[in-house]
Amino acid sequence: MRTNYQNVKAESWYREMTACPENFPFSFVYDGQKVNGFSKEQFTLIDQKTVKEEKKETADFVFSFAGQLEVTLKTAFYPAYGVSEWTVWFKNISDSDSKVIEKMESSLEFAGERPILRGILGDHENFYHPYTVELEEMPATFYTDSGRATHIHFPYFNLEYGDGGVMLAIGWAGTWKADFAFENGVTTYCATSVNDLAAYLKPGEEIRTALFVRAPYQVRNEYYATNFWRSWFVDCNLPPYDQNGRKLEPFSTCCLSNDTGLPNTDGSISERYFTWKPSLEKMIAENCKVDFRWFDAGWYVAPSGKSPDGSTPDNDWWTTVGTWELDPVKWPGKTFLESTDFARANGMKTLMWFEPERVTDPDNLVKNYGYKREWAIEREGFANIANNIGDPECLAWTTERVCKTLRENKVEMYREDNNSDPAALWKYLDAREGDNRKGITECKFIMAHYKMWDDIIACTLSYGGCGFVDSCASGGGRNDLESMRRGVPLLRSDYDRTTTSMRLAMTTAFNKWIPFCGALTKEQATQLAPTGVSDPYVWRASYLPALNVSSQFVQDPDQDFGILRFGLQEWKQINRYLLKDFYVHTPWHTQDDRAGFTSFSFFDPEEEKGILLMFRMEQCGIDTLTVRLPYAECGAEYTLTNADSGEVITCSGEALKKKGFTCVIGEKRESRLFKVEKK
Repeated sequence: MRTNYQNVKAESWYREMTACPENFPFSFVYDGQKVNGFSKEQFTLIDQKTVKEEKKETADFVFSFAGQLEVTLKTAFYPAYGVSEWTVWFKNISDSDSKVIEKMESSLEFAGERPILRGILGDHENFYHPYTVELEEMPATFYTDSGRATHIHFPYFNLEYGDGGVMLAIGWAGTWKADFAFENGVTTYCATSVNDLAAYLKPGEEIRTALFVRAPYQVRNEYYATNFWRSWFVDCNLPPYDQNGRKLEPFSTCCLSNDTGLPNTDGSISERYFTWKPSLEKMIAENCKVDFRWFDAGWYVAPSGKSPDGSTPDNDWWTTVGTWELDPVKWPGKTFLESTDFARANGMKTLMWFEPERVTDPDNLVKNYGYKREWAIEREGFANIANNIGDPECLAWTTERVCKTLRENKVEMYREDNNSDPAALWKYLDAREGDNRKGITECKFIMAHYKMWDDIIACTLSYGGCGFVDSCASGGGRNDLESMRRGVPLLRSDYDRTTTSMRLAMTTAFNKWIPFCGALTKEQATQLAPTGVSDPYVWRASYLPALNVSSQFVQDPDQDFGILRFGLQEWKQINRYLLKDFYVHTPWHTQDDRAGFTSFSFFDPEEEKGILLMFRMEQCGIDTLTVRLPYAECGAEYTLTNADSGEVITCSGEALKKKGFTCVIGEKRESRLFKVEKK
């Protein structure tokens, strides 16, 4: 049965902090003086509001500070889980510049012996590699300064100490830092966002901190901590599916860019008004229909008016972003709307790619599209040009162009990418403003980005589309918790489009932290290969809440529709478990280690059913694996049904929990899927 995660001590902590804001674990430096908490001597309370909702209660405090600033502390508490969170906002409400604000920091202390810090690193060169740090032996520091928050490090942490522990998260899509140190029986955690912030605020300006989350748990057990976090995340952090507030549930997607017969350099550069229909018709005829047709990069007209076709390096999808207007050569008239209408009429939706934080050819954007030259952040020696959405006028121009295209074509889901590291350009713009403005561009930019997503979601909801976006930034660069309240990563990494061993490595690490995510359903030699391997082994390694089907429906004469139907149908049978409790039964392996087994379970403690997946990897020299199932209950009996053979095995809960379940997998690169059910 579902564990009761309510935590009396966690609730007491929250009540004490909100009853006495002077003790709140937040500090900053103003005009060279450190300010701790929100003391009555320094802050005048001018408004306070508490609201109780179904799953959380909020308490907001508005203070006057230093005669110039309005400081707002926004807090929330989730009673069913004992989770607390907060942000702090600063606004200059005077007619003159404020003093310099810097070092905004949340700092928490946790008393208890044997502190161990667990987590994963970020995407790109770290591939979500797990780590374990014994804090008695050494402190730990994590620092991300590229402007894409989750590429190198990952702002989610599991701190075990004493008889329990705490999950911690920093929700900020820009730069951040986290420090952990242990001394005299106490672990100190310090978290900041907007690295090196030191800026005064002009009249009317407002900035904010990251979202800081404190989620203590009561049992020192990694399985317990993982599923406590996943349960809270799914129940309280996932955005809704639609305007009716339906819960976000697993869905499938498919991109048609490799099924056109035309050169495809990346994204949807090859898609045309005449290519989509044969693919969708064949998909429907073969009973391989997905939930979303994925429409990727390259569909827009270039700022110069050219039609990007990939024929030259300066006329590809990469070098022509910024107009967010359909290319009339590729999509004349209302032909794209016809494609989305066709999809809807056949029970499918559409998702569409944008990259609004980068522009190309700003001179022609100015000439042809009403763009303002000062919105383009350029720096000598930098290939990329940032679109300064931190400027309210630029934000409005960008958001309206995106929403106009979405709205006119009734696109249900917005997909966003960001293929540049913006932090250096943010710093460059700070310097152009003069002294004492470090971090101001990032603050404005990230706040505007969250607003842009909110406005885009309001747009898609207005005509029956999705209540969430697809979050991408060259793969897994924008998976911070605040972004995950608005979006989900359909691809948790660009590298998830390659080998099965990479996919399994990422699942056994990433899925502990962000339950709703996806990968591709083929093993490919490169990320953009048009064809690859698709068999039960690959499909089962790809069973995630977002199932991203990779197939050529009309262009590949060797397309095996049988295996395509197999994967889709088996995934549909088991996908209701993929957002439930998650257990990894084998040691984590790197993407290059294929000499062992990988095994994990998804189990619903309320239904008392789930699935067990086992993979004998490509170079594994033994054929037998025994795994213990921590979710099995002593005194109960369970059936394990082999999805391939139909064989039903009955085991006692005690045996499964203590001795384990043994399975023989006769061939290398072979998988097993068992449906597990309590009798």
